[in-house]
Amino acid sequence: MSDIIARARAEGRSALDEAAGKALLRTFGIRVPKSLVLKSATEATTALTGLAPPFAVKVVSRDILHKSDVGGVTLNAIDASGVARAITDMAQKPGIAGKPVEGWLVEEMIPPGREIVIGGLFDPQFGPMIMVGLGGIFVEILKDVSFRICPITETEAWDMIGELKGGALLDGVRGESGVDKEALVDVMLKVGGSGGLLLATAGAMAEVDLNPVIVSKHGAMAADARVILASAPAEADTKSPPDRPLSATERFKPLFEPQTVAVLGASANNVSIANTFIRRMKAFGYSGQIYPIHPTAAQVEGLPAYLSLDRTPQPVDYAYVAIGAERIPDAIAGANGRCRFAQVISSGFAEVEDGRELERKLIEKARAAKVRILGPNTLGTYSPRGRLTFAQDAPKTIGTVGVVAQSGGLSTDIIKRGEWRGLLFSGLVTIGNSADVAPHELVEYYLEDPQTKVIGLYLEDIKDGRSFFDLLRSPKATKPVIVLKGGRTRQGRLAATSHTGALAGDDRAWEALPCQLPVALVATVEEFIDALVALQFLTPRPSKPTNLVTLFGNGGGSSVLGSDAFARVGLNVLPFDASTRQRLEAFKLPPGTSVANPIDTPVRTLQEKNGFVAGEILDIVYEMAKPDAVAMHLNLAAFAGRGGADPLDNLLAVIEQTQKKWQGVAHFALALRSDGSPELDEKKRSYRAKACAVGVPVFDEIPEMAKALAIVGHIERRLAARGR
Repeated sequence: MSDIIARARAEGRSALDEAAGKALLRTFGIRVPKSLVLKSATEATTALTGLAPPFAVKVVSRDILHKSDVGGVTLNAIDASGVARAITDMAQKPGIAGKPVEGWLVEEMIPPGREIVIGGLFDPQFGPMIMVGLGGIFVEILKDVSFRICPITETEAWDMIGELKGGALLDGVRGESGVDKEALVDVMLKVGGSGGLLLATAGAMAEVDLNPVIVSKHGAMAADARVILASAPAEADTKSPPDRPLSATERFKPLFEPQTVAVLGASANNVSIANTFIRRMKAFGYSGQIYPIHPTAAQVEGLPAYLSLDRTPQPVDYAYVAIGAERIPDAIAGANGRCRFAQVISSGFAEVEDGRELERKLIEKARAAKVRILGPNTLGTYSPRGRLTFAQDAPKTIGTVGVVAQSGGLSTDIIKRGEWRGLLFSGLVTIGNSADVAPHELVEYYLEDPQTKVIGLYLEDIKDGRSFFDLLRSPKATKPVIVLKGGRTRQGRLAATSHTGALAGDDRAWEALPCQLPVALVATVEEFIDALVALQFLTPRPSKPTNLVTLFGNGGGSSVLGSDAFARVGLNVLPFDASTRQRLEAFKLPPGTSVANPIDTPVRTLQEKNGFVAGEILDIVYEMAKPDAVAMHLNLAAFAGRGGADPLDNLLAVIEQTQKKWQGVAHFALALRSDGSPELDEKKRSYRAKACAVGVPVFDEIPEMAKALAIVGHIERRLAARGR
């Protein structure tokens, strides 16, 4: 294998010729046609002994990659004279004449079958990726393809085939026989599986294109192979320090629970961002030591100041650095091993062209000083357990949501908007350019951290995608991960480059992640918060992934539209069976009530028994319908002015009782809909708090609730698929 690639490089080739490409495939056990290379048409008469007609004849030239485009392929030559004529005719074609032709590949024709393309590429962040699709000359037009990050498993190979819109063609249509899909899966694994071609040659090849692979009921064979060599041997970015004798929990404890905090950039006579940080730390109840670092002042913010990081009374767990960018490398170098983490707030590094060298110098000096760098170009870290914060008036309660974000401003939104939604955090770290500490390192901490239940990431540049992928495929990855990815469009990639100097990467790799890992990809901050809210309160059940939903609430039109919303995200609101409906109809609920699923209950119905009728309905639903989730929706405006008693408090009590009585049977989610009036919004905040207190996630509308429950179901399926 290595000899084939080395020989091509020695000859100055940018790609393997087809014969060499097929020789490479043979080394991995991939079937290719029997063939030979002729130098000229005159050799055809004597050289074809041992090959069975009909023949395919193809031009071999380092200057011609797409042979069909220039007329460099002739099929069904029936004998030696036919091969000679084909060579003579092709040599005169405009796209071939005048090009350096090294020979003519003659091979036995493959029996007819379906044309499939199997390809591979090297993603700069995640490494080798495999593609499968309907092949042939129309592959770029049809674009019916599926991608995965390597290595793929057999289950993932089958999943990829199942995603193809034209996949039914492989089973046979209109009297045609189906093909040997097991043989196709075998080729896919030999290309993209563990020990397959793409991983074995990672970094040596830029692209591999087996197009077509002819698949019939007799097996699968590669009819053509295009292998483009990498311009230089490449590896995915793996810049994190390799020496990690401690667990992630031990390594990052000084960040999340610092006993000593140094502050660089606070003024003795003005109010800078560093002064604000000190004040917020005091207000947040930080009980450790704060050491302002100042070149001349004796005191800053009423605290003794110190000349440099190596002069503090105790070693520093966490340093907040907000001084001029050009001064930071030397300031960090001065720590001399007495600082564990430094979060660089300042900008002016790799997010701008002129700052790239400065960022390299910063990381070089930090590593020499044994300091891990967060950032640069960040806002700070929020850790309720360590009483560490950069955000004003952040919640002090320790929660179960761990977040890593490359945007400081967006992180403030996540904290404050999340607080209104009932989110409570185990930690939130802004990493900006993430020049040193990479996202996957903090994800590993959250995976190990018993306090964290769900992980959220806002990313523009994963930095070390290979380590991220391998971590989330490891036995450690037992928690859901929600990813809000910036830079998924061309305009977004341009913005990400100027924001954090990000290499936004190929979106196909990001789209593959949720297909292989317990990861959900979302598109907006609202979806991000919705998903975190759902998974903060709902514990995934891999043994019973969410699919069947009972929709229950007031408003007939809302129930119809709600059913559509659930269907759009792949969840089913199906009518109850006759026995369940019979039990529900026995209640003889007021006119206008429907118990078919959705359960449509006008306000008058929900006021029965002061709201406690809902508990009786839910008991039957849980006992007989056995849904995976119950989604309740309440239009708060409909209750206004409808009698003196407010049944909503009793409904919330019913929900609490249901959660306890039917624990673990079905997820329960609630949509509280308001008309936007201040009075109702205030009531909604109160009801939301009560629901959150009993472990029920609350959403603003039914479609948002549907999307969040679909994400829960997706995570459950991915966790269930582990090891398959």
